[in-house]
Amino acid sequence: MKSTTLTLSIMASIAIVNTSAFAETTTKNQLDPIVVSSDFREKRLSQTSNSITVIGEEEIYDKASENFENVIGKTPNVNFTSGASRAHYIQIRGIGERSQFKSPVNPSVGLMVDGIDMSQSALGLTMFDVQQVEVLKGPQGTTFGANGMAGVINLQSNEPSEETQAHIEATVGNYNTKALGAALGGTLIEDKLQGRVSVYKNESDGFTKNTFLNREDTNNIDELTAKAQLRWFATEDHTIDLNLMHVDVDNGYDAFTFDNSRDSHADQPGTDSQKTDAFSVKASSQINPQMHLESKLSHSRSDMEYSYDEDWSYVGEFDDALYPYSSFDQYLRERKQTDMDVRLVSDEDGTIFNNSTDWTVGVYIKNQTENLTRNYTYLDAPFTSDYRTSTQAIYGQMDSALNDKLTLITGLRVEKWEAKYADSDGVNIDTDEVLAGGKVGLNYQQNDDTLFYTTLSKGYKPGGVNADNSLSAEARDYETETLWNLDTGINSSYLDNTLTSRFNVFYGERRDQQVKSSVVQIRDDGSTDYTDYLANAAKGSYYGVESELNYYFNDNLHFFSNIGLLKAKFDDYTDPNPTSVDVNGRAPAQSPSYQYNIGADLMIADAWTAKANLEGRGSYYFSNRHNAKSDAYKLVNSSLEYNNNNWTATLWGRNLTDADYQVRGFGSFGNNPGNGYTRELYTQQGNPRTFGLTVGYDY
Repeated sequence: MKSTTLTLSIMASIAIVNTSAFAETTTKNQLDPIVVSSDFREKRLSQTSNSITVIGEEEIYDKASENFENVIGKTPNVNFTSGASRAHYIQIRGIGERSQFKSPVNPSVGLMVDGIDMSQSALGLTMFDVQQVEVLKGPQGTTFGANGMAGVINLQSNEPSEETQAHIEATVGNYNTKALGAALGGTLIEDKLQGRVSVYKNESDGFTKNTFLNREDTNNIDELTAKAQLRWFATEDHTIDLNLMHVDVDNGYDAFTFDNSRDSHADQPGTDSQKTDAFSVKASSQINPQMHLESKLSHSRSDMEYSYDEDWSYVGEFDDALYPYSSFDQYLRERKQTDMDVRLVSDEDGTIFNNSTDWTVGVYIKNQTENLTRNYTYLDAPFTSDYRTSTQAIYGQMDSALNDKLTLITGLRVEKWEAKYADSDGVNIDTDEVLAGGKVGLNYQQNDDTLFYTTLSKGYKPGGVNADNSLSAEARDYETETLWNLDTGINSSYLDNTLTSRFNVFYGERRDQQVKSSVVQIRDDGSTDYTDYLANAAKGSYYGVESELNYYFNDNLHFFSNIGLLKAKFDDYTDPNPTSVDVNGRAPAQSPSYQYNIGADLMIADAWTAKANLEGRGSYYFSNRHNAKSDAYKLVNSSLEYNNNNWTATLWGRNLTDADYQVRGFGSFGNNPGNGYTRELYTQQGNPRTFGLTVGYDY
């Protein structure tokens, strides 16, 4: 009955829509053009009290040919994990998933694309025709709920416009890289309908050479993304936004070797693919001068394959006396998700408590299903599982002006979480719990140039199930994790806004911390059975600093720096499947102690701009089961851009020094018959030196 009522409310709000536009024309806002939309109300970046990094349109323009994870990974205290053709998983402040195999996974980092939840389907995202990326760090429990415990990444595509706009872009590069994109938007029916469409196709042979198959494309990239948007002005006061998205990724997966090189001997290279069709409808209805109703309905379906040659070799490569094995592992997943969100938002005439407080209240429903079929050499029959989750939530937030400079922000979200799991091994686990999160914060706007803020927030992530029946009974499921986080920062601008800075310090405590670990067992044939699982550490904590600085020395020279420092550790951790490694007091996996991205843009002539940046990351543990670590590294990137009227040509190079670095690692793991299956570290290498030319035309 509740679902029916909410559905009818959404349909009604879509039928009678009003969009209120709020424009400020002060000099200050002209100097601060970035608008953040991830909260309930749009705000200028300088007025935003979250720890947030915004990658704006000017920065994205020359990054369409870059990987999504590489662009995001340049922000302070944001890391990513590969283990496939591309990175599927993002970590913020050391929190986030690193892989998924047999068991269902609930995400720690939310990923929203044009109002569509893509938190578990990030493979096909590109930077083409993207207007802005907002990276929110720390719990976002009030606005995003369970998906936002560690933070949220929000991508916004370029929107339809009144004037006709077009962009065409082509890229060629080494490793047989080819990309072509086109976007077109404008008025379809005057004063009634605007639209925009974009298509982007990206191909590359990848960086692995398979000498057994005599191929250079077994870890290839083959990606297609198409988006369409419609904005309908039904009447003078009514607007409806429709977003459609189609993703078709058919990448190869052949990334691990015995000598940690890019020289593969696999006779059965794997696949890393994703096909997604999704839509979202967003609307707003002016109920009266005091409030308006906003609503969103979205749905997505994704079919994915993740498969690989487990033995990394070919039949006959090793003598039978060494007990070689041959194995292939394939995971086929189908995910469906439907989200509905309806909220009442106060307007200027609707403030309460003596006209001091803006308010928002809302309800949210999400239903998701995930069906898995695993085909594996060592299974007598395919393994299948069915995982269904449902969420019903209510939330609210108040922004109360205590005086003309001090604002109190309070938010609360209460969420009913239900999950049902069943698999072909006869395991049936149901969970049902009530989760709660929120925040309390103070903003002090000292003047137009300086904002101080502090926020105490609580995030949460539901518990779940470990699917493998070889695990001990106490390791079959795990509990909900909660995160308490304190952020304190200052946003400042100086010298007529030519120098801007955002500085934030944070501290967090994780309770019933969900920790990825694994059990390694040796089969009779000498091969390794590797079973991963999630368990709860009693307690973990972290603290650190995030700093962003931009200095426009003059019209021709721009300096920037993004720096993140992180100290994370397990305060108390007992593994239900104990190993010889004691991780108490140690940093969790994927938690580098520092990250930085510093650089400059220089206009060297009227039409020429040179750009360069140095990107670095500290060493971090690959896993919580062993002590193997990545190497610290730094990458040098540069580009030379030429602009002539509507034409742009960019000659770019990344990792110019061809530095070696790792993006995934498995330690204390024996897989090589040639050395008697001795346990050692195996790593996936990061991108080598790449270079290319991108040519674009704007109309």
